[in-house]
Amino acid sequence: MKIQESGAFGKRAARKLIISANPHAISYNAYIMDIAALIQKFSILAPAILLAVTVHEMAHGWVAYRLGDPTAKQQGRLTLNPFRHLDPMGTLVFFITQTIGWARPVPVNPAYFRNPRRDMIWVSLAGPGANILLAVGSAVLLRTLVVPLVGPGSYFGPVLYMALVSVQINIGLAVFNLIPIPPLDGSTVLVGLLPPDLAYSYQKIERYGFIIILVLVFTGVTGRIIVPLIQFFNKLLLGFSF
Repeated sequence: MKIQESGAFGKRAARKLIISANPHAISYNAYIMDIAALIQKFSILAPAILLAVTVHEMAHGWVAYRLGDPTAKQQGRLTLNPFRHLDPMGTLVFFITQTIGWARPVPVNPAYFRNPRRDMIWVSLAGPGANILLAVGSAVLLRTLVVPLVGPGSYFGPVLYMALVSVQINIGLAVFNLIPIPPLDGSTVLVGLLPPDLAYSYQKIERYGFIIILVLVFTGVTGRIIVPLIQFFNKLLLGFSF
């Protein structure tokens, strides 16, 4: 059938007929755009997540080493190489939630410590503490260097988003790990603070800890706890929440 075009209306009608005749062109273009957006999102998330997880785990090992335990050093965990620390499932959860996840635990032997209960508290706090420092550093970078340089056509746009994501991820990782449920860092801190008999009883739930965490995550309980705290610290560090 020959299409008769008459001015602008005729051209628009012709384009509509052509598109209607080839709906796969629309779905293909949308698919390409989705892939491009996914790649862009991954390129922004990946550096922040890898740095947050790596520094968190290395901080545990470094503090343990400074307190006399060489185990992490002997097993090559005092490194900024992320592949020495990543847990595949925990990393996937990180990319999905953008706030919580986990890595392979750093091996620690309390027998090397002078005061095992006290020193394990410091080792446990080292990971979340390192994430808080990274969040503060990212916020300072964002407010003093990146934001003033971002403008129309600026090359610093991706750096802006990476810094924003870094603040959120590091705050989320710190808060999540301070939840006092085994095997999260907060549980070890609580064990060190409780009287020995209560600490012994509390440690019995460790075998169920991972199941409890999964239930809390997938029922949204952790989100209701963590998200308000993330928003609070975002506003504290950045002047706004997102």
